[in-house]
Amino acid sequence: MTTSNPTLMGTAGGTFLSVVPNLHSEDVLKTVLLAAVGAIVSFGISMVLKFIIKKYRK
Repeated sequence: MTTSNPTLMGTAGGTFLSVVPNLHSEDVLKTVLLAAVGAIVSFGISMVLKFIIKKYRK
């Protein structure tokens, strides 16, 4: 199955333009904050697990 680039771009553009009017500023802010918290927690857990694994391998 092949998809031409104009078809893909048209689909992506249409999806984006249909979503934009339904976004509210508080939704965007909430999404940004949740993404930041998720990234921080993920990084923290990765560092803790890395420390634990390193400690028990010795």
